[in-house]
Amino acid sequence: MPRMKSQWSAVLFLCVPLAYGEAPPAASVPVAIRAGQVMEQLLARWDHDEHPDLKAVVVRRGGTVIGERYYNGEAEETLHDIRSAGKSVTALLMGAAVDRGRIRSVADPLSRYLPDAKGTPLGAVTLENLLTMRSGLDANDEEPSAPGNEDRLDESRDPVGFALGVPMRGEPGTRYLYNSLTAYLAGLVVEKAAGRRMDGFADEVLFRPLGIGAWRWQQDVAGHTKGQGNLFLTARDLAKIGQMVLNRGAYQGRRVISEQWIAEMLRPRVAIAASDPYADDYGYFWYSRTHQIGAQSVLVFFASGNGGNKIYVVPSLDLVVAIQSSAYGRSYGQRRSEAILKAILAAVPR
Repeated sequence: MPRMKSQWSAVLFLCVPLAYGEAPPAASVPVAIRAGQVMEQLLARWDHDEHPDLKAVVVRRGGTVIGERYYNGEAEETLHDIRSAGKSVTALLMGAAVDRGRIRSVADPLSRYLPDAKGTPLGAVTLENLLTMRSGLDANDEEPSAPGNEDRLDESRDPVGFALGVPMRGEPGTRYLYNSLTAYLAGLVVEKAAGRRMDGFADEVLFRPLGIGAWRWQQDVAGHTKGQGNLFLTARDLAKIGQMVLNRGAYQGRRVISEQWIAEMLRPRVAIAASDPYADDYGYFWYSRTHQIGAQSVLVFFASGNGGNKIYVVPSLDLVVAIQSSAYGRSYGQRRSEAILKAILAAVPR
């Protein structure tokens, strides 16, 4: 039987924001209760989904958890592999390195931070080319035969040497090709710039400031944190990352990532609707899409991982939705997560 835990806040359903610590008018409480009941009933729709691999949904609005439900044996303390949504965390860590002056600019060539790239086709590829999946490398996770395919990277006994040896396919900055190799290289850049393994840097500059104490991030055979994914978090903590992004880099009054980096990271840079049925545009390892909900157009930024793992950030509704799923390699996982998002968008008060 699915485990359910819900939290509801009266403050979130008021039309006028309240000052911190101010109690809502008594008349608003029944409205909040009704709204909470609607959210509880909404999330319960997936209790008996035909595919028993949905794990958790956490909904935050106005900075507070307003809906939380666990499915198929998952619990609030369970660490879950968010797969390629970890790329979006790597982008945040790139920003943390930029904020601290450890990376001068994303216009810098890769060889500035990875000297072994000098003299290779990768040497002149910029960090921005990596962050927008426009490196020019012959790497495509949708093509098993591509020299830089993710499976080949994972199987290599020398992943850094493998990454630096992948041939070019085109001119850097011209064509978007989804692949994990560019995120792996971005993670190596963060590691070099920070002077420590990337997961340790993440703990210092991101996880601890967000109050995230339980997590795990896989390393490759050479001991490098996998910037392309395989980060394990609880659903609540996944939603905290979304909340920080929604707050333009701040969390509970504390600056975590600069507002400038968050804006640059989310800004649509590459139109990808022709190749991705779930997104309109791509930024720095973050996606965006405008959904039509009734008569309203709603812009959503999101991190996305295999199987339907998502962090959805909806600025116009002050909303964050985190979804965890283990439908790895199953196309329905992405469809289901988008369906959950759209149901929530339709249900929350405007």
